[in-house]
Amino acid sequence: MAYLSDPKETIEILQKYHFMFQKKFGQNFLIDAHVLDKIVDAAGVTKEDVVLEIGPGIGTMTQVLCERAKEVIAVEIDKNLIPILREDTCREYDNLTIINDDILKTDVDALVRERGGRPLKVVANLPYYITTPIVMGLLERHIPVVNITVMVQREVAERMQAGPGSKDYGALSLAVQYYADTYIAAYVPQNCFMPRPNVGSAVIRLSLREKPPVEVKSEAVLFAVIRAAFAQRRKMLVNSLAGSSELACTKEQASEALAAAGLPETVRGEALTLEQFAEIADHFA
Repeated sequence: MAYLSDPKETIEILQKYHFMFQKKFGQNFLIDAHVLDKIVDAAGVTKEDVVLEIGPGIGTMTQVLCERAKEVIAVEIDKNLIPILREDTCREYDNLTIINDDILKTDVDALVRERGGRPLKVVANLPYYITTPIVMGLLERHIPVVNITVMVQREVAERMQAGPGSKDYGALSLAVQYYADTYIAAYVPQNCFMPRPNVGSAVIRLSLREKPPVEVKSEAVLFAVIRAAFAQRRKMLVNSLAGSSELACTKEQASEALAAAGLPETVRGEALTLEQFAEIADHFA
């Protein structure tokens, strides 16, 4: 069987099935074997693992995952790719389950329960326009997951692991770091994909924490405070909090919350650590 990390093989498959790339699905197929290995190695996939692959495409990474994992569950939204996977590129693998569905609507909890509750490893070359909803959906639903290793737009990966005071730091940084440790495993140039995307990419691994690094009275209030802080990042935090429809607090109450956390009224959200956000949130919870 030919591996699809060879661009010639990818072109042959696309031509054989008269496949047309769908812009609405953000399809960019990986054609670099070295990068494939980087992703699978970063995920630490072994013969003991059940892997959830989001967006297998024509099966480029699926082939490698099937050879390394105990079982692979591949969820693909584009129905035109299902025959390619089932009848051609991945037909030899009996440890593969292919599901034609939108991952945002897939009951991943049910997939875990059907396999005895064993936590999954998630691997994906994600469409850039929908990276955040997919990643945050997996994290916020507390699905049993060991790690999430994904190819994303480079600037999104850098936002996920950014710290206070940097230009990339924001609500996504805090949300991801609340649930997981982050590690950028590789930066990937545009020429590793077909078609070539307009931006550079990165492989990032999110290793799920056993418990968050801060304790809060209410996760919902914590994330409402964080969203308010970065809704207009150049505003002072006191004004951002007072202007939040989720928190429904006055400027005086916002000032009290900052004072209780030992922070000046002039502080902006981009300067605060997760611990400081937790302290403010507990004031409102």
